[in-house]
Amino acid sequence: MVIYEPRGKAREYSPLACNLYSGCEHACTYCYAPAATRTDREQFIQAKPRIDILKNLQKNCQKWEGTKDIVLLCFTCDPYQPIEDEYRITQKAIYMLNMYGFPVQILTKGGMRAVRDFSLLQDNPDNAFSVTLTLDNPTLSKQWEPMAATPEERIESLKIAHSMNIKTWVSFEPVIDPEAVYRMINITHNFVDLYKVGKMNYHPIAKTINWRTFRTKTESMLKSLNKDYYIKKDLMNAI
Repeated sequence: MVIYEPRGKAREYSPLACNLYSGCEHACTYCYAPAATRTDREQFIQAKPRIDILKNLQKNCQKWEGTKDIVLLCFTCDPYQPIEDEYRITQKAIYMLNMYGFPVQILTKGGMRAVRDFSLLQDNPDNAFSVTLTLDNPTLSKQWEPMAATPEERIESLKIAHSMNIKTWVSFEPVIDPEAVYRMINITHNFVDLYKVGKMNYHPIAKTINWRTFRTKTESMLKSLNKDYYIKKDLMNAI
């Protein structure tokens, strides 16, 4: 099954998901996916399309046709990593999922690469476009996420999606610098419909952050701006 029900922490993001590529070229230093997929990190960043992914996706769509649960693209890869320029698998997957009545939500650090498919996301009012925001400093962002789009580019893609009446949300996870999160909320709140806020896990930097203070201030900001938000369980339970 290429459409699957996420478990654990991933379930907080979407009831269904599909990973279109094996590996991810963005090479984020904090990425959990190599370990989760039991893949050597150097091999993982040499991404390639999953074998027969579109053929198998169609089979799943036919089997689950009529299901109205939203499908997230993607968890263990990025749907708009550079390889998408060549294969356009994400573009074809969105079209197919829409055709079978599945709402789609995109989660990406690919920036403006995603904009070319916004007309497809407009086809279903339940479709959504989201980006992961970690840092607002492009130099630091490059250190943590070497091949991902710049923060400015990701934010610009959200603006465009919002202007085309596509639902937008932001994932603040992992959190590397709480102050950057506060600044990015102030920058984006006029064109973001929903914020999902987590923390940093499995990294030494997590021990340097007061998560209770971060959670309290973030919630206060989002409430004052009258924004919808979701605090992930890891952050909610952090002491």
